[in-house]
Amino acid sequence: MKKVGILMGSASDMPIVEKAVDTLKSYGVPYEIHVYSAHRAPDKVRDFSKSAREAGFGVIIAAAGMAAHLAGAVAANTTLPVIGIPCRSTVLDGMDALLSTVMMPSGIPVATVAINGAANAALLAIEILAVSEPELQNKLEKARQDGLDKMLSSDREISDKYM
Repeated sequence: MKKVGILMGSASDMPIVEKAVDTLKSYGVPYEIHVYSAHRAPDKVRDFSKSAREAGFGVIIAAAGMAAHLAGAVAANTTLPVIGIPCRSTVLDGMDALLSTVMMPSGIPVATVAINGAANAALLAIEILAVSEPELQNKLEKARQDGLDKMLSSDREISDKYM
């Protein structure tokens, strides 16, 4: 199975990124995680991105806040799918990171999840890997069914109580 690369611009992003790590672990998806700032370590970001496919990665998740250029810097250096997680900051509540992550030039796409949406970033990475991994597809389908069953159970409880 291909690995998921997880990069974050700062160690302060770890509380957010941890949700992606937990999700990948729960599906049994191998990953590697690094703190590589697009601005402080551009050579590390470039080198990781350029060699990711040969190193066994299938998807890269990049999390950054404020001037969130990490996902774009990664995408500029690989044709692997890149998923950006814009991280909330105190200045503009994450809108700055969201716009920095999502506004990419034509030809250099970055899939972008919600502000602090690390769990969905991991799930999107898993969906991408599931294209060639039937075991992951089965796990995703089971999780969706479990979510539906839980929602329907809640519906029954509420309906019974208030009707």
